[in-house]
Amino acid sequence: MVAIIDYDAGNIKSVEKAVLALGQNVIISRNPKEILSADHVILPGVGAFGDAMGKLHKYGLVEVIREAAERKTPFLGICLGLQLLFESSEESIGVEGLGLLPGRILRIPEEKNLKIPHIGWNSLKYPAKGRLFRNIPENSYVYFVHSYYLQAAEPEIVKATAEYGVLIHASVEKDHIFACQFHPEKSSDVGMTILKNFLDIPSDCQEEDGGNS
Repeated sequence: MVAIIDYDAGNIKSVEKAVLALGQNVIISRNPKEILSADHVILPGVGAFGDAMGKLHKYGLVEVIREAAERKTPFLGICLGLQLLFESSEESIGVEGLGLLPGRILRIPEEKNLKIPHIGWNSLKYPAKGRLFRNIPENSYVYFVHSYYLQAAEPEIVKATAEYGVLIHASVEKDHIFACQFHPEKSSDVGMTILKNFLDIPSDCQEEDGGNS
């Protein structure tokens, strides 16, 4: 079962549709028991960092997310969901993120030839290819929609980057936590392969019992 966390932050239905297309059972939920019993958890999101953190607190989901991470359930943050996993964002000064990964979210710098928000297809480079990108060649294109970007504090967790006036840490991986600044659910066949690679990652309990749970 795949749990998609519902905290009123958009793009949930497109993620659900993509996961269903991969033959997975999906539940959209903010119920702690349902989320913590899932084999994989996805935190999607579009919108403002501060508003999103407010909603996670409102629905009691901050501790649920942290517990899922502690249990080493494979966890995927998408777009705003990536940003929330880190410590802070220039978009919402003074608002603490989930802090599951060290780093901060910065505003994409203004440049004459670049429109902000960054909307469209960009190619990926692999500084250290991660599990999400198995069978996906470097320079593959994925779809971005964002005005802020990640600057991770640990270079070794950065598995994909993109260029848009600045070097964007486009995807990270640390233990069972994964995240993409781009939208895999809107990135055609490449994105579906990324989601399949994530769903193929076993949870700790699956590893212990040979994947038969």
